[in-house]
Amino acid sequence: MERPAEWERLDVWLWYARVAKTRALCARAVAAGGFRVNRAPVDKPHHKLRVGDVVTYVWGEQVRVWQVAALGSRRGPPEEARALYLTIGAPPSAS
Repeated sequence: MERPAEWERLDVWLWYARVAKTRALCARAVAAGGFRVNRAPVDKPHHKLRVGDVVTYVWGEQVRVWQVAALGSRRGPPEEARALYLTIGAPPSAS
């Protein structure tokens, strides 16, 4: 019987969550800086991510804050990817 994972690499989780098209792009984005996990700056793609962690990053013109709801097991369809995180705070409205 296989034991469920307790953690997952940050770059892999971002790829499963469909932040970027490839895992290599996710790893490069993390290495470039601008990511925080539980308010601590992270620049290592292999950072261990656990359920309940809060990931903050800038993507394009938006600051995104996500709480990890689940660890992924594959890069599935967008509906499956959205189940991996909870968005904290609403993006500003474009009025």
